Amino acid sequence: MPHTFDDDALAGVLGHMNSDHPDDNLLIARAFSPLADVVSSTMTTFDGAAGQWHVVAAEGAEEVLRVPWPGGEISERREVRREIVALYDAACARLGVEPRPHA
Repeated sequence: MPHTFDDDALAGVLGHMNSDHPDDNLLIARAFSPLADVVSSTMTTFDGAAGQWHVVAAEGAEEVLRVPWPGGEISERREVRREIVALYDAACARLGVEPRPHA
């Protein structure tokens, strides 16, 4: 069973991703979703095994997209950022997009 993060960790990460990185959410969804023409993606939760997004395609189809962390299972909040950055980099590679530098 994957590690479960507490409500504070969930709220902090989800608030940050959905407020500060909506373009990254969209890029990850476009790279990993089987839906074509994804127009919206919101990170909805995560656990020690994966991140999860609500994805909407242009024609209105919706799905829950669960993407495993590239580095394997995690159990600490500080590891979440590392894994989301790795997902972003993997999404850029899949889509042929130049990744921005990470601070």
